[in-house]
Amino acid sequence: MKIALIGSTGYVGSHLLKEALHRGYDVTAIARNPEKGTTENPHLTLVKGDVLNDEEVANLVAGHDAVVSAYNGGWSNPNIYDDHLAGSLAIQNGVKKAGIKRLLVIGGAGSLEAAPGLQLVDTPQFPAEWKAGALSARDYLNILQKEETLDWTFLSPAILLEPGERTGQFRKGLDQPVFDENGVSKVSVQDLAVAVFDELENPQHIRQRFTIGY
Repeated sequence: MKIALIGSTGYVGSHLLKEALHRGYDVTAIARNPEKGTTENPHLTLVKGDVLNDEEVANLVAGHDAVVSAYNGGWSNPNIYDDHLAGSLAIQNGVKKAGIKRLLVIGGAGSLEAAPGLQLVDTPQFPAEWKAGALSARDYLNILQKEETLDWTFLSPAILLEPGERTGQFRKGLDQPVFDENGVSKVSVQDLAVAVFDELENPQHIRQRFTIGY
């Protein structure tokens, strides 16, 4: 499989890159600074790209089997809401312009439901420092859910996404967090990467959001 990976140097993206190469995919890693934290691999091509430009996105992803986006507007960016939404839309439009059908987007947990009709990002307990980015990811999901051309999937991680082990063992849900027997919603970033490429290899959530947890 030939994958275009957007945001390959970030917290999630770097683990996605490692998992994709582990599976033997040919990966084009697209990032603002693609050389950051990467190693040489015959299956890896590093590309510098501006994902706010949909024409550039289209040129960079053309010829791939699928596009995986771990794009993030930057948690320390004071304009994260607008930048994340603009970048996400440019990626979506660029993928369509390139004629690629399959797009898998890594979103946030904020749009998962704490209760029927109440999303986590709208609860008083939601951390203020994450709120703008989470609202942008939630609002982009609402836009993506109207997309009828692409075979898209939106993956929301568990509430707690931490470094850990690659177990390949987790449970899946749709719009509510997956909790363990202690009432905790968590998953390792390594297993998030497993879930992404399992979904690409064996699609179960076309034009659908899903989530995972232990």
